[in-house]
Amino acid sequence: MSKATLATHRIFTGKVLSLDVDQVCFPDGSTGELEIIRHPGASAIVPFLSDPTGDDPQLLLLRQYRYATDGYLYEIPAGKLDPGESPSACAARELREETGCTAARIDHLCTTYTTPGFTDEQIHIFLAAGLTQGDAATETDEFLEVHTVTLSRALAMIQQGEIRDAKTALGILYAAGFKAGY
Repeated sequence: MSKATLATHRIFTGKVLSLDVDQVCFPDGSTGELEIIRHPGASAIVPFLSDPTGDDPQLLLLRQYRYATDGYLYEIPAGKLDPGESPSACAARELREETGCTAARIDHLCTTYTTPGFTDEQIHIFLAAGLTQGDAATETDEFLEVHTVTLSRALAMIQQGEIRDAKTALGILYAAGFKAGY
């Protein structure tokens, strides 16, 4: 427990997350209760089919069904960290499982909190290059299609609201601005 946490009461433990009600001490000394979703963290990866620094490189996007949004979203490969798994190993595993690809190079782009108002989840975002294609191994509850798009098309999809997933938008924008020099 942190210094600000006075007590924790576990309400629910599930396959992906847990829900706690924490009694906390705020910076001004007052106290209160907060509901907090505990999550082990996740990794995501922006997979480039061609040299990320080249002229309008190609990357892979997933068009994935998400029950919470009642439809499909364009996303980069991502998933929850397994116990003891490093963020980079998780990114490589998710890339392989969801696209069938392995990467010669995986570079860390950034780490961000997904929704710090109610969860401690952090997502580690990576860039993959030097891809070798193979067979995907999606899970039974994953319904997705792999699409190849140019970086300029992916950026347009963000601007036009076609990419609405935050980790995907951040990963692509970060890769474009800081790694691909786009």
